[in-house]
Amino acid sequence: MSSILLRACFALGLLVGVAIASQTEAATPEKNVLLIGATLSFTGEHAVNGKHVRKGYNLAARRLNELGGINIDGKKYKIKIKYYDDESNPAIAAKYAKRLVTKDKIKLLLGPYGTSITAAVAPIAEKYRIPMVQANGASLSLFDKGYKYQFAVLSSADMYLAEAINLAAKLAKKNGLDPTKLTVAIAVENDPFSNDLRIGVIADAKKYKMTVVIDEKLPRDFDDMTFILDKVKTLKPDVLIISGHEAGADLAIRQIHEQKIDVPMLAMTHCEAADVHGKYGLYADYTLCSTQWSSSMANSGKWFGSAHNYRKRYELEYGIEPPYQAAESSAAVLVLADAIERAASLDNEKIRAALAGTDISTFFGSIKFDGVGRNIAKPMVLRQLIQGRYSIVAPSGLAQREAVFPRPKWSAR
Repeated sequence: MSSILLRACFALGLLVGVAIASQTEAATPEKNVLLIGATLSFTGEHAVNGKHVRKGYNLAARRLNELGGINIDGKKYKIKIKYYDDESNPAIAAKYAKRLVTKDKIKLLLGPYGTSITAAVAPIAEKYRIPMVQANGASLSLFDKGYKYQFAVLSSADMYLAEAINLAAKLAKKNGLDPTKLTVAIAVENDPFSNDLRIGVIADAKKYKMTVVIDEKLPRDFDDMTFILDKVKTLKPDVLIISGHEAGADLAIRQIHEQKIDVPMLAMTHCEAADVHGKYGLYADYTLCSTQWSSSMANSGKWFGSAHNYRKRYELEYGIEPPYQAAESSAAVLVLADAIERAASLDNEKIRAALAGTDISTFFGSIKFDGVGRNIAKPMVLRQLIQGRYSIVAPSGLAQREAVFPRPKWSAR
């Protein structure tokens, strides 16, 4: 066998060994180390965001360890996180969550990515009374089961684009228009997150007595939304709301440009995750994008300092700007660490009680839980993309600039 082939086989063996170890090694007790478990989507349809979440978790753990770890009644513990790849599959996530608890003997969990996978893991945490802080499951359905061991640092799905309706009403008044005369078009993926987002938008539209003229589901394969855009051309809504995660955002920006759809306000989710500016440049301009967090917000906390400082540290570690999925994931680790310190114990019930009493400020924003584990202290943010730059335009107390409304028509660009 040639030396080149030998080296290749050796390298392959190392890679396989590392991969197997990361998935199958038992949780070996280490002195003064607190082991936390998580299933995450490193492969499958949610792999991109699963890796963002892992970076957020790891960065927060690294920062806490730099500061000496978690202080539990005078004793310091370093944090270590054990992961399993759930392959973006809820059934696999449930299997690994149970393994973490029953075989790896892990007493604390961090959430997976996405509503459907979180919904599969939350019952495991509840059954075994394992406190779980999650940052990436936003659907309302996660909070109507009476769970006592799940706590979510992010804003719930119904809040994601409701602010767009508030903004449309405000800007209409400023332009001398009657908000009750505005019409709204909705196109969302048929999944729990997007359906809950739709509920929030419809509720706010009713509040302002706006009329919803289009209420459609995006195609399952995200290959063509012409049938919806044809209705937009005909009915000419004032506001177009779209939610389909990364694939839906990508499809919408592409086809709105291709078909030269003029709509005064376009608001959607997952703009950054879909990299709409990187893919479509100026064609994505004037889109309103919801986000859980922005580094330009005036948030701060004791672990990272300001939101801007968190961004700098993340960029230093990973070479890219942190998406909100990473930021909210870091916040989940900090919230769990804070509760453990306040509980002054590793007892599950004491930590759960401390989590229920959380009321802290972080670089991600304020975090305080209601009786079902939702964060009720942090608003969603709406940003507008102009020439590659996202600027906060709502809510008004956080706005960096006024939104451009209506969007310029394609003929004028």
